[in-house]
Amino acid sequence: MSAVTATVAGPGHRPPPGPPDPAGSASPGRHRLREALRWGALRAVALVVLLGGWQAVVSAQWWPRVLVPSPGDVWRQFVLASTVHDGVRGYGGHLLVEHLGVSLGRIGTGCAYAVLAGVPLGLLIGTVRPLAVVLEPAVTFLRTLPPLAYLSLLVIWFGIDEAPKIWLLVIAALPPVAAATAAAVRTVPGQLVEAARALGSGPVALLLAVRLPAALPEILTGVRIAVGVAYTSVVAAETVNGVPGIGGMIRDAQRYNQTALVIAGILAIGLSGIVLDALLRLVERIAVPWRGRA
Repeated sequence: MSAVTATVAGPGHRPPPGPPDPAGSASPGRHRLREALRWGALRAVALVVLLGGWQAVVSAQWWPRVLVPSPGDVWRQFVLASTVHDGVRGYGGHLLVEHLGVSLGRIGTGCAYAVLAGVPLGLLIGTVRPLAVVLEPAVTFLRTLPPLAYLSLLVIWFGIDEAPKIWLLVIAALPPVAAATAAAVRTVPGQLVEAARALGSGPVALLLAVRLPAALPEILTGVRIAVGVAYTSVVAAETVNGVPGIGGMIRDAQRYNQTALVIAGILAIGLSGIVLDALLRLVERIAVPWRGRA
């Protein structure tokens, strides 16, 4: 009967709306909130399991307490390093957040210099073949060097103040940025380049207006990798005269077998690294919103 009615009514007839779909009644915002709560609960359960296993190992006394402190010991050292107690300010006269802030400042400075030098270097390697033949092996050479391999040389050249620390972080962070930029520039679609040339773009305009924007997503990925490399190098950078600094604090605590404080410092580095990586992901989503979309 409905088919006959629709036929008689003609193509302009619209059937009355049916009942709402229960599956589609929830807004996208509520769906995302449920997903976030679900994954957050999973992470919380994993954290509880990890802490429980850690405490079980300590309770079993497989290793001396000085080697494997309990989660409570680490938390107490974290609180002591973060507060003023008995007239003592944190550790070494500085609070934990101050140690971390100094290290983050060094990482930020080193990565900023690495980006300022690495992006132009990568653009040259990716677009000028003779320069690539000369410079690309040098970038690869630096990328394979562990930070401690050249820290002593930097100390000889620049002393024990801030300069060798910043230089070490620059040298550690520059190769990932340059390599990612060079690889990204080489994979820019040829159609974009040919279209820009047909419109009269010169070499400089091609580089700045076509190649660089097209390579920006991979460049930002290289920056994220560079920040991670700088994080892994900060303890080495602060081996010499590194207090205040989270790496220097860890090295100093290690000399006195303060294992709980060492672990607290490592956790502080890791947690701050997660926050910084999330901020870099946010910048990436804002700067290149088209990434990952067809």
